[in-house]
Amino acid sequence: MNDKNVVIIGGGLGGLFTGAILAKEGYRVTVLEKNATIGGGLQTFRRMGEDFDTGMHVIAGMRPGGTIRRICDYLGITPQMQLRDVDDFCADELFFLEDRATYRIGCGRQGFVDSLVKSFPGCRDELTTYVDALYRMTGAIDLFNLRPAPSVLTEMPPQALMAADAFIAQYIHDPRLRSVLAYMNPLYGGQAGRTPAYVHAIVSVLYLQGASRFVDGSSHTADLLAKVITDNGGLVLPHDAVTTIDVEDHEVKAVTTKSGKVYHADTFISDIHPAALFHLIHGKAFTKAYTERVKQIPETISAFSLYLKMRPASFPYINHSVYLMSRYDDIWNFSREDRPWPLGLLMMTPPVSRQQPWSSKVLVTVPMRFSQAEQWADTLTGRRGEDYEQWKQQRARKVLAMVEQRYPGFSANIEGMVTASPLTIRDYYGTAGGGIAGFARNCHQILDSHLPVVTKVRNLLLTGQFVNLHGFCGVPLTAINTSEALLGLNAVVNKINGDQTKS
Repeated sequence: MNDKNVVIIGGGLGGLFTGAILAKEGYRVTVLEKNATIGGGLQTFRRMGEDFDTGMHVIAGMRPGGTIRRICDYLGITPQMQLRDVDDFCADELFFLEDRATYRIGCGRQGFVDSLVKSFPGCRDELTTYVDALYRMTGAIDLFNLRPAPSVLTEMPPQALMAADAFIAQYIHDPRLRSVLAYMNPLYGGQAGRTPAYVHAIVSVLYLQGASRFVDGSSHTADLLAKVITDNGGLVLPHDAVTTIDVEDHEVKAVTTKSGKVYHADTFISDIHPAALFHLIHGKAFTKAYTERVKQIPETISAFSLYLKMRPASFPYINHSVYLMSRYDDIWNFSREDRPWPLGLLMMTPPVSRQQPWSSKVLVTVPMRFSQAEQWADTLTGRRGEDYEQWKQQRARKVLAMVEQRYPGFSANIEGMVTASPLTIRDYYGTAGGGIAGFARNCHQILDSHLPVVTKVRNLLLTGQFVNLHGFCGVPLTAINTSEALLGLNAVVNKINGDQTKS
């Protein structure tokens, strides 16, 4: 061993990106993953002769010059990534059941405004000012723009910490248009009066710049990140969960896995839910006040998913995402206990190599509160009982009834179906409540859900979606923060920018 040995607990997106960066910069990295498949939200599974993505289906920031693409360029994986850009004239389609109105959202600042002006002809100036405000907000965040920062503290403009719905209302007067502009909030678990404007702005700007889809499944990208690690002398070891973390005098001495292997390193990095991390630690590490605070941070909403195999030549391939919403007024209400279910859903047809005009599979994701499945919380995957299976089938019928309102006759074209509930997400991703977007951010108590990558345990760092932002856009940025805790402030950012002389 040498003083550049790093053990990463968890082989999700955060662990793989952090591991790839450190491996590229000379560290010997070992990634320990509990599941048989690495990747977290990048995992895929095969059913009914089809490969299905479990979490990430569409990514932003991968167009030329995009923030995430620049990180992937630095890692050398961009040329091997199998991606297909969505249609620029319609990156997303929204359909409201309330008035059967359809909105097709274009890419680019001008394309975005022009596409919405078709439905809201008197709002061009408001939309232009709103988009300018989004870019102004994200433009002030150094890490989002991969600019060298003066300190590890992220500077935010004042508007960034107001509620996202209030931020939109500041510029847009038409209530329907406000709801349309918030259509992506299921991607980040948005809540009225709570979700900070910067979360909405970052996601919106990334997708405004153009989105892309994984071709033939998202797991290929996880494999590319793992290859960066192994090509640089590291190890990626699936199906060997860490069972104990031994801490003495606020320092990790070793970790032990379920196979009985013991791993020593100079630095340890956790890519798992903080509550799961606390459960593994033996010895004095964190104060009770800290652990209790972290355990009390609410997660974002979970989801119920349908993985559908379609009959041959029965449903077209659609090169954009389709959002179905019930009512304009409910766009921020997905997390509320007093609202009916489902309020809305996201559906898409994943691309494959040599894509034909027809799609062989459809994915449907519906925001769902964990409480709806909580009565089976103590059961195990595959052994939850017949009542659980019946409950899933009943929920699936409700979802398909909503889809039928947009695509009449859709259900008759389904050849096979697999369903997944919040319990599935909890168990496979290791989240406490099946949250799909990490911790729920509260603009009124922003520090309560903020976890620095550096901990009170001297050689233990954090990474992943529970630290800062979630998803394929946020987690790689957090991986830079975590890596620079070892490499030095701006060390990775300067490499990405091709300038290794700045500090």
